[in-house]
Amino acid sequence: MIGKVYGIPPQPPVPEQTVYLEAGALRIGIEYRDVDPESLQATYAGDEAQLTELETASPEGGFSDEGVSIHVCDAEDGHEYLRFDVFDDEPHYHYIHRTPDGAPAVNNVIEFDAVAHGDMLAWTIERLRTRLAAMLEAAGGAHLVDRLDMNVVGPAIDEVQQLAENVRAAHRTAVDC
Repeated sequence: MIGKVYGIPPQPPVPEQTVYLEAGALRIGIEYRDVDPESLQATYAGDEAQLTELETASPEGGFSDEGVSIHVCDAEDGHEYLRFDVFDDEPHYHYIHRTPDGAPAVNNVIEFDAVAHGDMLAWTIERLRTRLAAMLEAAGGAHLVDRLDMNVVGPAIDEVQQLAENVRAAHRTAVDC
């Protein structure tokens, strides 16, 4: 696997901060996230192994960043297969592999190269339009690929793009004031 592989799932979306759009076999969430060491520790506090892995992987002072997250989930069971964290300091994306028997998800994190790829939000939208099936397969969501209807998914992606751009602009404006 490319990138960094963790045995802990990414921090779950905050329901009251996430707008979900139905897209046939998928639900796509848009969330503005402000990640800090305290919230991450609280997320994994109930599982000593996960908390230890978080602390081992964390930079000095802990992980802190913010930006738009786009969550690509199975509409039937809610499992998140892909996440695009369009963060200010360390943008990245996740392949969140489902594992058998309820074991923790394999969380494959790939750093985004803004120099090579430009704006991550624009890149993300383009990946959703052109590479969604391949990325779902890479994350263990091959069973969803046959159920993708791009006549349904395409308009949802248009709406994801608009919502994500609006959320990002609103938070940047609020910070600039």
